Amino acid sequence: MFKKSLAIILACLLVQILCVQPATAKSKEEKQAELTQKIKTQISKLGVGRDARVEVKLQGKTKLAGYISEVKDESFIITDPKTSGTTTVPFADVTQVKGHNLSTGAKIGIGVGIGIAIVVITLAIWWRVGGWNQ
Repeated sequence: MFKKSLAIILACLLVQILCVQPATAKSKEEKQAELTQKIKTQISKLGVGRDARVEVKLQGKTKLAGYISEVKDESFIITDPKTSGTTTVPFADVTQVKGHNLSTGAKIGIGVGIGIAIVVITLAIWWRVGGWNQ
């Protein structure tokens, strides 16, 4: 009986040791570095030019809107299309990015979806009118 209880306890301890991962707390600097890298990736996906429209929220709750006119190593430049004024924004100051640029794949998908919808509607109308019986 003692051996069986000891074996169960040891098995439970072994499972706990193998399955439970220690919690690692990241420092504030590490979290900021991860956020900055994420922002850089989002900005690079949007690209540069008038089609790369973006809304950016900065750490001081300031919001900027416009398009990305230039991307540098540590910052990027947002141009306001109405006033043509530019603002240099360091990646470290950004807390949120909302881009308004569809990728090529998304544009193709939308086009194919519209095409399929047109074909289905045309066939439905043709069938309703009696196109199959002619």
